[in-house]
Parts: sequence; C-alpha cells; structure tokens
Amino acid sequence: VLTENLSYYFHLYDTWSAYRPEEEGVAIAYTSVYGNTKKAVLALKERLEARGVKVAVSDLARDDMAEAVEDAFRYSKLVLATTTYNTDIFPFMRTFIDHLTERNYQNRTVALIENGSWGPMAARVMRGMLEGSKDIAFAETAVKILATPNAETYAALDALADELAKA
Repeated sequence: VLTENLSYYFHLYDTWSAYRPEEEGVAIAYTSVYGNTKKAVLALKERLEARGVKVAVSDLARDDMAEAVEDAFRYSKLVLATTTYNTDIFPFMRTFIDHLTERNYQNRTVALIENGSWGPMAARVMRGMLEGSKDIAFAETAVKILATPNAETYAALDALADELAKA
C-alpha cells in the first residue's frame, strides 16, 4: 500500500491515462537486414544528440520488444525505420507497430525511414498501420534509403533531425 509521495503516482497515472509522453525526446525503433538501415539510424541518433535531443534506440530483432514499446510511450516522438520485405515490412517492425496500436498509441509525432533496393514500400505500410491512431502527426521529412545510405540519405537525415529537434 502506497502511503508516501502519492502526488508522484497520481501524476504518472494522469500522464499515462491521457496518453501524454513522460519526457521530451525521440525513441527510434528499427530493423536492419544487412546493417544499412542501422547505419542511417545511428547517423540520425548522432545528429539528434548534437542538437541536444534525448534519444533511445531499439533494434527490434535483438533488443527487448517490451523496452522498445516502453520508450515509444515515454518519449514525445518516435522514428520507425525498416526495410521493405516481400512488399510489406520486416516482421519485427510489424509486431512492434501492432503492440503500439493494441495499446492505443496516440498524441505523438512519428517519422518514417524506409529502405528498399527497388520499390520501397515500408513507409506506406507503416503509415497505414498507424492511420487509425488518434492525434499522430507524421513528420514532413521523408527518408528513403535505396539499399545503402548515400549523400542524399544523410541530407534527409539532417533535415529530419532539424524537424524533430524543433517539434
């Protein structure tokens, strides 16, 4: 039975029940088949931190999925980065987004990074999965990787870091 510091717990309950973020910052959840999406994610992390933004990164194929979900709800912004896989998205990303939508994920800014050597479709699939979520603002900056990050990718990551740092 709680008897001390009750206002702390009431504040947490109020935050969670209203689906508000606990902290300003960016959670980045990614899958990377050959390591190229990971390169882009780490470059974005570096750019965000250089702008003073708190960042948590989760590799959905290797890290604890529950921790990734926790970070998505903790922070005010979320970046989803994955590969196009059989005209869909990599299965770990699909599972992650399902975890979010099953828990009423809302009131956040979401940015999408897609990777695909031909016909990338990951951003469209991820956006579609989140369309039913309330008060999701999608970042204007789109990052598309065609197999491996290049100068255009890094320029888009700079623009995305600027947008997320200001939002």
